[in-house]
Amino acid sequence: MAAISVTHYTDPGCPWAYSASPSLAVLRWRYGAQLDWRLVTIGLAEDARRYVEHGYTPARMAAGNLRFRRYGMPFVSEPRARVAATARACRAIVATRLLDPAREHEVLRALQFGWFTTTLVLDEDADIARALERVSGLDVAKVLAAIDDERTVAAYEADRRETRTAEGGPTHFQGKARQTDGPVRYSAPSLVFEADGRRLEAGGFQPLDAYDVLVANLDSTLTREAPAESPLDALERFPGGLVTQEVAAIMAHNNEMPDRGAAEAALIALVADGTARRTALGDDALWQTA
Repeated sequence: MAAISVTHYTDPGCPWAYSASPSLAVLRWRYGAQLDWRLVTIGLAEDARRYVEHGYTPARMAAGNLRFRRYGMPFVSEPRARVAATARACRAIVATRLLDPAREHEVLRALQFGWFTTTLVLDEDADIARALERVSGLDVAKVLAAIDDERTVAAYEADRRETRTAEGGPTHFQGKARQTDGPVRYSAPSLVFEADGRRLEAGGFQPLDAYDVLVANLDSTLTREAPAESPLDALERFPGGLVTQEVAAIMAHNNEMPDRGAAEAALIALVADGTARRTALGDDALWQTA
């Protein structure tokens, strides 16, 4: 039974949220089912006009993503055909929550990969469908059909309202909140940890150490899994696959800097002996057990 609940405020089109993936993978590895995750979509933009009015172009956005490479997640530098809004992709996540909740996190991850490692335009249903093809067992057609369903829209609007309640709280105090369309909102990714009536916020992009300190202060009786001894241990725990930086982070000791080079060399060896497989993903790869 989970000891700590974690509310994860995020958006599939946010590069900061995507870049936090290695830290979130470590939390899932380290604490497993002791953390009960709840996903809340922010809805950064209902349509692309706000971005266009502020001077964003496909080339500017693709070039801007390059500065996030330092965090280790895969990217593609080719610009997409046009600037896209995130609302429809968010509603695909919410539709999955209502139809097939066990796959909600996988859908978020598939949309993030679609956003940052392909040129798919993810406010178009055909491209959303292509991104979601990587989610095994998901009824993609059913999810797409539910995007405009009144239940989905109502649940999405409830998400948006919840994410826009950051004013005066720790996230706002730390300068991690944003105010882009009215109320002060949580930025992506923001994590709120709760246990026994206590509530701690890690607003916006944070290092793994920040999350780890909050968990330790909320409940020091948790079982804390040691780092993975080999990449294969990590891949077996995450059947949907991990990128290189996520594997390296899961193998790092005591929040030390991940040794990406060593992790990648070990992953290559696993592929060579047939234990793992490598799928190209942007400028990196997704690694899975064979």
